Amino acid sequence: MLVKTVHIFIFYLRIIVTQDAVNVMVKEARAKYRKRILKTAQIIVGENAPKLECAACDISDTGAHLCFSTTYGLPNHFQAIIDGKQRSCRSIWRNYTEMGVIFE
Repeated sequence: MLVKTVHIFIFYLRIIVTQDAVNVMVKEARAKYRKRILKTAQIIVGENAPKLECAACDISDTGAHLCFSTTYGLPNHFQAIIDGKQRSCRSIWRNYTEMGVIFE
C-alpha cells in the first residue's frame, strides 16, 4: 500500500513540476493586455474585392487575434472592420486558421 501511495505521489509531483516549467517558459510577449472577445469581423483586401468574414477572438489597443476558415492566400497588409471600426492591419504571425495582427 505504501509503494502504491509513493507512486501516486510521484505521478502528481511530475505533473506539478512540468506545469510549473511550462508556465516559466511561456512568457507573455505582448506590450498591451488583450481583451477576450468573440465578435464577427471583416477584412478588406482590395477596393473591388468582397469583404471576407472572420472572427475577432481577442483585441487590444495595438492588435488583435483573428480566426478564419483558412488564412491561405490572405495578404500581410489589409483593412479590418472590428466592432464597427476600420483599421489598417499587418500580420505578425499566422497558422492555418488564425492570425495575429497589429494595428498600424
